[in-house]
Amino acid sequence: MEISDILTPERVVASLRATSKKQALQELARHASSVTGLNERAIFDVLLERERLGTTGVGNGIAIPHGKLNELDGLYGLFARIEKPVDFDSIDDDPVDLIFVLLAPEGAGADHLKALARVSRLLRDDSACEKLRGSDTPEALYAILTEQGESHQAA
Repeated sequence: MEISDILTPERVVASLRATSKKQALQELARHASSVTGLNERAIFDVLLERERLGTTGVGNGIAIPHGKLNELDGLYGLFARIEKPVDFDSIDDDPVDLIFVLLAPEGAGADHLKALARVSRLLRDDSACEKLRGSDTPEALYAILTEQGESHQAA
């Protein structure tokens, strides 16, 4: 599985405006709704419910919110770079500025886990994160994510 299998340039937000974790999740749910056709509130509720189980702020300014929705027809990834980092209750207490949302259908057990692992590996790469933080267009961010994702595929 490649990052390009779950992410398209239209699903990349170069400059998300949010002042809190909740607002960031609301904005991401709005974007996800526009690309999936699903109800924005349903997406937000799934993401928020996952956060209640434990933060998806994995450290180093990165969060990987994820959830499952029956109505989805496949895996959907969305990436956002937040203009000003927000508190995300991360495991290292650092604010988050890079968010990769992963949405999957209910029955996507192994595929969902593979996609989470792929995204996690990609965003653990300090050089990739540095490039993402230094880019300000959706096209550049998408290119970095897919280029880095493919190099991590081989690793």
